[in-house]
Amino acid sequence: NNYTRDMLLELMNGEGFAGAYDLVYLPMDFQTEVGLGYAFINLVSADTAIQVFEYFQGFASWTVQSDKICEMSWSDIHQGLQAHIDRYVNSPVMHDSVPDQFKPALFWKGIRVAFPSPTKNIRPPRLRKFPAKSQR
Repeated sequence: NNYTRDMLLELMNGEGFAGAYDLVYLPMDFQTEVGLGYAFINLVSADTAIQVFEYFQGFASWTVQSDKICEMSWSDIHQGLQAHIDRYVNSPVMHDSVPDQFKPALFWKGIRVAFPSPTKNIRPPRLRKFPAKSQR
């Protein structure tokens, strides 16, 4: 879970998949600034999706020390670039208070482009409050 979105992009590009994706989102815990252990990557074609799926299924050559093994799966809820844009455009993760590295990134032919502007007022993300260790 020590990967950042930029590290994931470097990995994808370094493994030969530069330009193969048009949206990358690595959900992060806003308080600990640690990844949640999964990512959403929209690929530019079905053939590319199969190649990426087959390449990264079982992948373990991380650039940081980790015993984790990548397990790929298809998204059941959001399929396609527009579905992902619609999901995140008005999401709290896109609020101005959220650092860019925690937000979904949109690409066109391998170049990062601006995410569409929200269509309504975005509320800031809710941060979970955990009791102090002494109160647990």
